[in-house]
Amino acid sequence: MTCWYEGPLAAFDTETTGVDVETDRIVSAAVVVQQGAGTRPRITRWLVNPGVPVPESATAVHGLTEEHLQHNGRWPAPVMEEIARELAEQGAAGRPIVVMNAPFDLTILDRELRRHRASSLSHYMAGSPLCVLDPRVLDKQLDRYRKGRRTLTDLCAHYAVELDEAHDAAADAQAALDVVRAVGQRFASRLERLSPAELHALQAVWHAAQARGLQAWFARSGTPEAVDPAWPLRPEMPAAA
Repeated sequence: MTCWYEGPLAAFDTETTGVDVETDRIVSAAVVVQQGAGTRPRITRWLVNPGVPVPESATAVHGLTEEHLQHNGRWPAPVMEEIARELAEQGAAGRPIVVMNAPFDLTILDRELRRHRASSLSHYMAGSPLCVLDPRVLDKQLDRYRKGRRTLTDLCAHYAVELDEAHDAAADAQAALDVVRAVGQRFASRLERLSPAELHALQAVWHAAQARGLQAWFARSGTPEAVDPAWPLRPEMPAAA
């Protein structure tokens, strides 16, 4: 019997104007679908004209300039609809969706849907609830005492996953998918008996515990930053957003 980490998976990633899920915008996105480990993926890409200024600091990360997006990007409303329908299609097909740091990408997509479609991600996923695999949460839980950062680049280096063109949405989505397969293989004895749905539920618990630990560390170091324990989606949008 094929284990979930060897079978069909999809992956989702975005590039954005910044790191605030409530106010920043998506400028590019990708969904990668792979029927099995080692098979050729199907990649769908979107380029978005966000309709707001693109800070130079964001361009420095992903290379997408405001001018390029104005000339080549599509308006957000139809793009967000297409992305949400694509994720719903993957859910309906029973494919777990790999999302690195899911509360960021899924929440910013949800806010864009609210902003441009007067809808929400949960509305699109109503017939096929999200089943998410987050390599960051999985790695922190399964190898919790390893020191060092756990960005996608760090995880790729640790699990010997190739990452070309970092901060390209399609490349990052593929790399996150490969990391999840590598995590599954490395910790097979702890994961192979769990279904993706069971893992989804466990990751919500694990992420909340990880958030509490980080919040405690911030408190000890005098950092005022708040850590949101919600996973894989932050549920509320402030009225001012």
